[in-house]
Amino acid sequence: MKRTSNKTGGQNSRRVIADYDAVDTSGMIDRSKRLKYEDIGLKLPEVPPTQVISIRLPSMLLNNLRAISSETDIPYQALIKLFLSDSVAKFKKNSARKDAMRVRA
Repeated sequence: MKRTSNKTGGQNSRRVIADYDAVDTSGMIDRSKRLKYEDIGLKLPEVPPTQVISIRLPSMLLNNLRAISSETDIPYQALIKLFLSDSVAKFKKNSARKDAMRVRA
């Protein structure tokens, strides 16, 4: 049953909550034996896979990115991530090439 919010706290809200309490599942939980994530085959990442940042972009650049995202059917934030990823990979490749040239010289 879908829970509805009733700001008045009237009879209807009490009935909805009572429907959720019809089956007691607390007996299914063994509180003396605590499970760890590893016990059920899960591992939490040590560092979150993504982080939230804030960046100021010139309006014209942002408008161009949104236009490209509209043409390619890729959300503009995903497009920015793709462009950044490609640029970093290209930078690393060029940097490695320059380092190899220095070693040879």
